Amino acid sequence: MTAAVLGVMGGSGVYDLPGLEDVREEQVRSPWGEPSDALRIGRIGETKVVFLARHGRGHRFSPSGINYRANIDVLKRVGVTDLVSLSACGSFKAELHPGLFVLVDQFVDRTHGRASSFFGNGCVAHVSLAHPVGPALQTRIVAAAEAEAITVHRGGTYVCMEGPQFSTYAESLTYKAQGFAVIGMTNMPEAKLAREAEITYATIAMVTDFDCWHPTHDAVDVAAVVAVARANADKAARLVARLARDFPRERETCPIGTDRALDHAIMTAPAQRDPDLVAKLDAIAGRVLAI
Repeated sequence: MTAAVLGVMGGSGVYDLPGLEDVREEQVRSPWGEPSDALRIGRIGETKVVFLARHGRGHRFSPSGINYRANIDVLKRVGVTDLVSLSACGSFKAELHPGLFVLVDQFVDRTHGRASSFFGNGCVAHVSLAHPVGPALQTRIVAAAEAEAITVHRGGTYVCMEGPQFSTYAESLTYKAQGFAVIGMTNMPEAKLAREAEITYATIAMVTDFDCWHPTHDAVDVAAVVAVARANADKAARLVARLARDFPRERETCPIGTDRALDHAIMTAPAQRDPDLVAKLDAIAGRVLAI
């Protein structure tokens, strides 16, 4: 059995994880380039927890400038099996108000120009992303929220825009009309890469604003977003701490197969694989490439 290791990706306003004990910082090298920051590795209760600040401490990286592949690769290298993304977002629904946590279960990718796969020419692979969020992990987050008396909304679609600008009014109305729940700038291609790495993924979307569709909230500004994000940070840390304390010692078999996503994904015949690309895939796909 594989030991369960909980990864936490901190988004805007979440640059550390209070409650992490026996902490050490580790700079993990990746063939995909430099990750956003050093990993903070410790424990909460009996669970090993690995924290990474998505934008780097001090918020050095824009959504478009994050090296998503390196981030997921280094988490995989230190054994992360389950990854919780803490992400600030805007809301398209009046009932999903600022301060609420939304546990989204679908994504729409509107980004462009970001490297969205570890695979490519020389080693082609196709993973299923029909259900991008691990349902068992999400259920554990719900249970942790209930234990901490934290209100969460389960379900909804997160549309990921390129940024770094916020939406135009026309875009905001369009996304609202399409029935999306929230909007952010970072969960794609992060969720795609986590699936390729066979890391179970779930998002806690922390609502900071109503985007610009709302009649009494027709502009989004950084000051307002940061203020709500910082207010949410302590609540998010409390939720993650409860999740970690109640986490299983061994990795659970995922009901949708996130832990076995590469079983039948690689298309390229062994003799035709690019050895340089295969070498870079040692952590991500070594389990299946070694067969």
